[in-house]
Amino acid sequence: MDATFWALIGLVLFVLLMIYIKVPGMMAKSLDKRADNIRAELDEAKRLREEAQALLAEYQKKRKEAEAEAAALVAAAEREAALLTEEARQKTEEFVARRNALSEQKIKQAEADAITAVKSAAIDIAVEAAGKVIAAKTDKTTQTALFKDAVAKVQSRLN
Repeated sequence: MDATFWALIGLVLFVLLMIYIKVPGMMAKSLDKRADNIRAELDEAKRLREEAQALLAEYQKKRKEAEAEAAALVAAAEREAALLTEEARQKTEEFVARRNALSEQKIKQAEADAITAVKSAAIDIAVEAAGKVIAAKTDKTTQTALFKDAVAKVQSRLN
């Protein structure tokens, strides 16, 4: 009996002792428990991943909706700006047209007033010149007759 035999006997006794105190069962339970924990962690990770993907999809949908809404707001603002610009252009054109018409009316009125003033001055000058010419060329009886004739004409026109 040599040392190898005793080493074999010691090994067999060790294995039998391990089986007797149920070490392989404890190891199996421990490994099963660890496998269950790993399986639970994997299931939890899978569930969290699915939730994260659902949240990502939801946020992407919300982002797309927000982008679409922002694009709609920008388009509406551009349309409104174009309308306001057109309205301002029309109002400016109308204002300029009214100002031009008013200016032309004032110019025509000024021309009419100037023509009236010139005619009035010309009439006054002509009347004065005619009076001087008539006074110089006619005698007192002719002047009285002309005066009476003018008064009669004025009375006939007034009646």
